[in-house]
Amino acid sequence: MKTYSVKELESFLHDLESDYIERKESFSDPDKVRQAVCAFANDLPDHRKPGVVFIGADDRDGKPSGHKITDELLRNLAAIRDDGKILPLPVLCIEKQYLNNGEMAVITVQPSDLPPVKYDGRIWIRTGPRRGLANEQEERILSEKRRSKNIPFDINPVPTAHIKDLSRVIFEQEYLPNAFASDVLEANGRTYEERLASCKMIVAPDEKIPTILGLLTLGNRTRDFIPGAYIQFLRINGTELGDTIIDAQEIDGPLNQMLRATEEKLQSHNRIGINITRQAIEERDVKYPLPALMQLVYNTVLHRTYEKTNAPIRIYWFNDRIEFHSPGGPYGNVTVDNFAKPGVTDYRNPNLAEVMKVYGMVQKFGYGIVTARRELEKNGNPPLNFEVSSGGVAAIVQEGKA
Repeated sequence: MKTYSVKELESFLHDLESDYIERKESFSDPDKVRQAVCAFANDLPDHRKPGVVFIGADDRDGKPSGHKITDELLRNLAAIRDDGKILPLPVLCIEKQYLNNGEMAVITVQPSDLPPVKYDGRIWIRTGPRRGLANEQEERILSEKRRSKNIPFDINPVPTAHIKDLSRVIFEQEYLPNAFASDVLEANGRTYEERLASCKMIVAPDEKIPTILGLLTLGNRTRDFIPGAYIQFLRINGTELGDTIIDAQEIDGPLNQMLRATEEKLQSHNRIGINITRQAIEERDVKYPLPALMQLVYNTVLHRTYEKTNAPIRIYWFNDRIEFHSPGGPYGNVTVDNFAKPGVTDYRNPNLAEVMKVYGMVQKFGYGIVTARRELEKNGNPPLNFEVSSGGVAAIVQEGKA
């Protein structure tokens, strides 16, 4: 990741005409800082170098504003990277620097490989001194920039699929209202195809070829093109795979529908115990807390590999435990040795992560396993276990107290 030297940063502070530099006297308006980060990540002028946001610099002359750069401020700035308000996730470096004889916080923003980048459902850009919302032509330029890069597998085209294989109803009634602010949609004169391309559901408006992401999110018959895109559920009356199966289902369909159906299936098997002896009001206990189970489902869907495999996600519910099996081992910064450790995360499917955040399945990136562990502990379940290899990951949840 490219960053700048102190000498370069000080020269930027004096260059008041640069269109990849922004100065803020303080962090009093977080929205403006996030807009700047989004604009620099989009890199519409195609500088192909990082943009910089200075916190604690006078916008008129670049001199220190005297604003105190505290650890709390740096933590709040770091939250910009992981809170999911800017999608796809920006790549940032946040540091405290002593520049021009004063303290400043410096946010270095790398150009995104996956434009257009949105903040709060809006595409922000910067050209010269102007920071504003992208118009139709500017949004199209950003989409074209993405096509020229080495893109992740989840937005690769599926040449055998056609735009008619995507559900327009789901896209327009479920996805778009969550992905973009209502005023942006109302003012938006883009065609159906242009909107699909902007959301990376098809490659380009003129080609109309669905991407892996489009088929996973909106596919009418997703498994015709991605055979492993389903969840295999087994309820086993015993503790071994060879024991009697009392319920089996292949759960598929567009992402939102598949996950809703999975939640209903897990809930239907989760026995509730009622205790009226411990205190005056009845207590209801469950063997497994549903929020923890769904976090693990989301985690397997998000981090599995869809490339070169027809294997589904497998959920095996035994009498004493539930196992969640995900095809594909650790990815990127995550290894067999550091898997599930706090603060260690990477995204095999970054665009699918964006879709899941839009749908509200991901609240804050990197916290799914943390949340599952917390919910299990509150319910009295034993600690969550993982079996990790290069070929796949299994999360194992032991029965609780109900």
